[in-house]
Amino acid sequence: MNFDFSDDQKQLRDQARKFLAEKCSPKAVRVVLDGMAPYDKELWKGLAEMGFLGVAIPEEFGGAGAGHLELCVIAEEMGRANAPVPFSSTVYLAAEALLIAGSDAQKKKWLPTIASGEAIGTLALFEGKGNPSPKNVKLTAANGVLNGVKKPVADGAIADFAVVAARTGSSGRDSDISLFLVDLKGGGAEVKSLTNLDPTRGQAEITFKDCRAEPLGAAGEGWSILTQVLDRAAVLCAFEQVGGADRALEMGRDYALDRIAFGRQIGSFQAVKHMLADMYVSATLARSNSYYGAWALSTNAAELPEAAAAARISATQAFQHCAKNNIQVHGGMGFTWEFDCHMYYRRANAMALGLGSLSYWEDQLIERMRKKNAA
Repeated sequence: MNFDFSDDQKQLRDQARKFLAEKCSPKAVRVVLDGMAPYDKELWKGLAEMGFLGVAIPEEFGGAGAGHLELCVIAEEMGRANAPVPFSSTVYLAAEALLIAGSDAQKKKWLPTIASGEAIGTLALFEGKGNPSPKNVKLTAANGVLNGVKKPVADGAIADFAVVAARTGSSGRDSDISLFLVDLKGGGAEVKSLTNLDPTRGQAEITFKDCRAEPLGAAGEGWSILTQVLDRAAVLCAFEQVGGADRALEMGRDYALDRIAFGRQIGSFQAVKHMLADMYVSATLARSNSYYGAWALSTNAAELPEAAAAARISATQAFQHCAKNNIQVHGGMGFTWEFDCHMYYRRANAMALGLGSLSYWEDQLIERMRKKNAA
């Protein structure tokens, strides 16, 4: 049994790494970090031209029709480059929601524009503090009109459309939640940018006031659809986190080999060796779990819920661990704005909350394994 990517997929990885090395340098990331642009528009255009935005979108809807394994490969390279573009919100969340629940008309309208880079999408789920849960959805929908507030919404300030979770019932069951598709440029939605830990991935507050919306999927099936979307996104985000963890490890290793203290490379000191070894172990464990998640995602296996949670947990821990220890290896220099360490530290901690907290996914894994064992 082969647990690695195919030669074609490895070639795609090399192509993506070369492209991002040329187009997404730390200097380019800092343009967005410093607030001089909401995202890297030229990089976004280039990703579309390379076919990376539509790699998992079927050809009939303007994509490359490759699949989720290829998307995992791209996601890892996006994480390595710390790319300041709305890739995860548009490709992992909005596009996947459309693929799962969209009508042919909705798919034909939005998926080609995602693949071409003309449209940015997002998922409006959270309403302040708290993890994904039907009871945390307060925004209401009645007669195709939405009223309420969503925050934080990833890339909400630059999004053209949003998949919105809304309350359509009061039974206290998961079936009270439905999904809606909203054109954010069509009026009825007031968007305000929020200050957040990682400015290269913007967050927004969106207020819906008598905002017209069209249903996405069947009424009452919203939470079931969202669960599938979050599981898919968990695997894809895990690959981004693995890419970021590997890059943080490389940065720490390279600095440890170059920095001389007391007449020796600091990498020769036992404490630094142990730190780098621990980083390698956590990144390797995360990669193993992410590969399992990729298999489950690409085959739509019954194990996907557990595999997605495991990938999410291990990749979140690995990225945070490697990003933090990278700063430690760099010492006092690592804490400065001039060094790039903090950019990965910001991204690691921001991604740790993007789909729900680490403890949420730990609870999900336990509950899913318990149900599987009881069956």
